Amino acid sequence: MKRSAFKMFLKPGFEEEYEKRHNALWPEMKALLKESGVSDYSIFWDKETNILFAVQKTLGEGSSQDLGELEIVQKWWAYMADIMETNPDNSPVSIPLDELFYME
Repeated sequence: MKRSAFKMFLKPGFEEEYEKRHNALWPEMKALLKESGVSDYSIFWDKETNILFAVQKTLGEGSSQDLGELEIVQKWWAYMADIMETNPDNSPVSIPLDELFYME
């Protein structure tokens, strides 16, 4: 299992909506993530900066951020685009983070 982390950017005032949408994650989206080898996926929110910090375990070298060619992912991105900083294709602005320390 590979651990990966990245940060994204929440628009101010949308923290409750972001949490609401993720608490009701579409079953087909959840199934896709699991089928793609994504597990132990957490997203944390820094209230001072509105930065979202995501951590996940994956099989292989990819991450959830590599599934953008799939229709359901594109629909999710469009659904979330009004509350997050996004790229022109509606994908979230996502910056990979390098792991510098891990303690098991």
